[in-house]
Amino acid sequence: MTTTFPGIPYLEWIVDRVDEATHDLATSDLGSSRRGDDLVPPVLAGRSDPEDATLAGQLADRYGVSESSVLVTAGATNANFLAACALLDLASGDDEDRDESDASRPQVLVEKPGYQPLVVTSEALGARVDRFVRPPEYDYELEPPRLDGASTDAFAFAIVTNRHNPSGKLTPRAELAEVAAAAADAGGYLLVDEVYAPFVDPAVDGPFGGTTASGLDNTVVTGSLTKFYGLGGLRVGWIIAPEEVVERARSASMYLPAVAEPSTKLARRALHHSDEIEAAAREHLSANHDLLASFVAERDDLDGRIHAGGTFAFLDHADADGDAVADAAWDRGVLVVPGRFFDSPESFRISLGGDPEAMGTGLEAFGDALDDLAE
Repeated sequence: MTTTFPGIPYLEWIVDRVDEATHDLATSDLGSSRRGDDLVPPVLAGRSDPEDATLAGQLADRYGVSESSVLVTAGATNANFLAACALLDLASGDDEDRDESDASRPQVLVEKPGYQPLVVTSEALGARVDRFVRPPEYDYELEPPRLDGASTDAFAFAIVTNRHNPSGKLTPRAELAEVAAAAADAGGYLLVDEVYAPFVDPAVDGPFGGTTASGLDNTVVTGSLTKFYGLGGLRVGWIIAPEEVVERARSASMYLPAVAEPSTKLARRALHHSDEIEAAAREHLSANHDLLASFVAERDDLDGRIHAGGTFAFLDHADADGDAVADAAWDRGVLVVPGRFFDSPESFRISLGGDPEAMGTGLEAFGDALDDLAE
């Protein structure tokens, strides 16, 4: 298969804006306002390290799998890339005589609306990417028949996010199992990006306190310490998958930089003190959820659901599309993301990841921007 790596418009758009914004209502990792110059993140400073634990072992314990089903990666983006490499490798098999026509390329199905990098990654790796809809009129429900209707004989895997990015919809494990079964029936796998899975309040009985698809047949999950733990600077993520997938992903990882040893050590420390870190994160999550839910409830010009425990949402304005909202916000120093990067130009995504006090100030400024649109 031919591989090409075109630009990713969403990442190119947002890369400099985060630092330039006065009020960042686009970044969803909890603790995003605590960035600084310290080599050790403040939440980990002064804490002890585990004596005899590997990071893969800690993650294996979390998910209830063997270490052979775990691959530590340089963040979730790296995890999704390596998972796609592995699953496309499995789909291609050993057929060196295959042609490169569109019909013969492995098919990857990606939810719509969806996170743009998950679409372009598989395309860059040579797959044919088709979409299946999570209808906004049905609250972005994940429906197995839509997977059935979109898959072809070349189906390799489907990609979903849980929580759904951008809407914040959380899919229960029983429904994920139905989607995984549909993927297996179509002859492939289900890849679930679970970076937002812990965004629930209160916690549920799953790894990191959130729902997981790990352990379902023909299913691969990815996660990281970036969002819930607020440790994006470590660039630590993971793949949890059947051994054959992990081994192929491990082979692909040899072509890319490994996780730095200091990051691995600090990630081990974070998981060693997970009880305290997660309790603080849930307080943070709850406060920001309440802020966002109250803000939207008080605005007659906004429409959209704030899901329980969520701190981000995909919203519509009564009289303006997503770009107009984002532009008006930017004029006030507020960063929100236009929906065109998530397949829905009429909408916009707002995320509250930082300190609740800063997020409250940001929402006040955003309210002023929405008032500007009404003038």
